Amino acid sequence: MALTSESKQRVVGTYRRHEKDTGSPEVQIALLTERITELTEHLKTHKKDHASRRGLLKMVGARSSLLKYLTRMDREKYQKIIDSLGLRK
Repeated sequence: MALTSESKQRVVGTYRRHEKDTGSPEVQIALLTERITELTEHLKTHKKDHASRRGLLKMVGARSSLLKYLTRMDREKYQKIIDSLGLRK
């Protein structure tokens, strides 16, 4: 259920600010979105997996917190990231 290293490198390469960037809010939001999407598909087939559902809710909360932070700090980057990821805020 974890992201493969290839998919993680692809996401980091797309959303990073500079060459060695792996921890900026944009990268973290994109990685969380990938994991949330993957886990959502898992939960569609395994409806009684409540432990994974709890993890999903924690990831959604973490992504929400990062989006709020990005809204306060840089509104343009916030708009750019939600448009590119297809989030509906």
